[in-house]
Amino acid sequence: MPAAIPGYIPSRWVTCTPSDATDLTGSVGLYVGTTGNVSVKSLNFDTAVAFNAVPAGTFIPGNFTRVMASTTASNILVAYA
Repeated sequence: MPAAIPGYIPSRWVTCTPSDATDLTGSVGLYVGTTGNVSVKSLNFDTAVAFNAVPAGTFIPGNFTRVMASTTASNILVAYA
């Protein structure tokens, strides 16, 4: 299995369009701009996990590999170190 990416202070932010087919590589977290549910897959755990009712302005740390299309939150940014 790939090793987890150490937690770093993000230095680059990229707009995220939720998709069941688009992989993320090297993320250290997600910023959620508009309240909703966030469904993700993460490094070393390929089953989707849902964070429900995530408030606007929340940063979710983690090595995420995909933000699923079922996500209802919007204005999501992917953080990279």
